Amino acid sequence: MPTKEWLAEYEKKRAFTRCPNDLNAYFTLDMLAGKRLDRLSLGPVSLPTGRVLVRDPLVYLDDEEEPYFQTVPAGEYEAVACVVAPADGDCARYAAVRVCFTDAPAVRFEEALLGSEDLSAFEDGEYFGFNVDAGLACICDEAARDAFCVFAALWSDAHPEENLYDDYFAALFAENYRKHPRYQREGGDWLNWEVPGARLHMPIFQSGFGDGTYPVYFGYDGAGNLCQLAVQFIDIEMAYGEERA
Repeated sequence: MPTKEWLAEYEKKRAFTRCPNDLNAYFTLDMLAGKRLDRLSLGPVSLPTGRVLVRDPLVYLDDEEEPYFQTVPAGEYEAVACVVAPADGDCARYAAVRVCFTDAPAVRFEEALLGSEDLSAFEDGEYFGFNVDAGLACICDEAARDAFCVFAALWSDAHPEENLYDDYFAALFAENYRKHPRYQREGGDWLNWEVPGARLHMPIFQSGFGDGTYPVYFGYDGAGNLCQLAVQFIDIEMAYGEERA
């Protein structure tokens, strides 16, 4: 949990954590910056404790990874991607993925934080984000993190010469593509994975333009209640607006 000193600094800098984009537009508009947008359900995400993480599951998901200090309403919810539809030879790009916890619309989005970041030099226009090195991200609960770590350790022990993605996940992604080819490449771009033995859903999905550092935001309604989580991979207006210039 964050210290009192950290929380005091956070309140001073909280305005700097606001998302510069209207993420609601990603999930309501059909066109933005000259690009056609669509939505794609990635299935359920299980959040039994309300302590949520967004990480690259193949590189940065272990038992030392901490959830965000803000908790969300426990339950099972739908994860939905905002897709920049394929055009001009490019594949579909997932610009954002969100999870709505209530029906209330978000009126502001602020970056989800761990509660341990160094805020001393944090300025407007910056973000902390999470790192992606395998072109994939996932949304999961702390309980799913723990179950995943147990599964990954047991699988590695049983397959010492094999790779978790190439020899386990790749076939699942390809199968999901065959079942749900819409807005996926042949090898698969998303998977609603149920952690073996845990009955916890952990959606895994492509990270927009690939590897990098990406912000995660919590949406708050007009009453100040946390109502959404949104992972932003692409600033659509910045990335594609130049194409129209």
